[in-house]
Amino acid sequence: MAKLSNKNIAVLAESGFEESELTAPVQRLKEEGATVHIISSKTGKIQAMKNDHDWTIEISVDKLITEVNATDYQGLLIPGGVLNPDSLRKNKDAINFVKAFFEAGKPVASICHGPQVLITAEVVTGRKLTSTKTIKVDLVNAGANWVDEAVVVDQGLVTSRSPADLPVFCDKMVEEFSVNKKTTI
Repeated sequence: MAKLSNKNIAVLAESGFEESELTAPVQRLKEEGATVHIISSKTGKIQAMKNDHDWTIEISVDKLITEVNATDYQGLLIPGGVLNPDSLRKNKDAINFVKAFFEAGKPVASICHGPQVLITAEVVTGRKLTSTKTIKVDLVNAGANWVDEAVVVDQGLVTSRSPADLPVFCDKMVEEFSVNKKTTI
């Protein structure tokens, strides 16, 4: 039986997400039997970027951020990309959605620039995590214990640095989503 059968996983993204940081984890989640919903602030499609500057594929949005609740999901994925986290950080509904996962002790996975959303949600203080090096100072200033490792797990929070880390990121994400370890603030 697949590790994530009967699990609903939310993927929070806006246009400007890094293509591989959404597509590779979503593919892995589906291979493991999860039901995956792409959640955004607008209906229709959101567009990916590659290498933070080339617009690429479009992905269909399954649900609006205003119509979902963390209670409907067993895990949350926040992909990176430069524009994606910046857009999410400005959206009060997105930030409240992220906070609700931590308040409920549900696992969260975020890669590259994605942890910027966690800073705005005020859930990184005292946590060990990693990210792209360009936001290291932001995370440290927000109270995180930043480390330069391919993947870091801290109480159900899974973080990685870049697309190069996707294989280990996806493995740990599936592991955490399958056991529902507590991720609390």
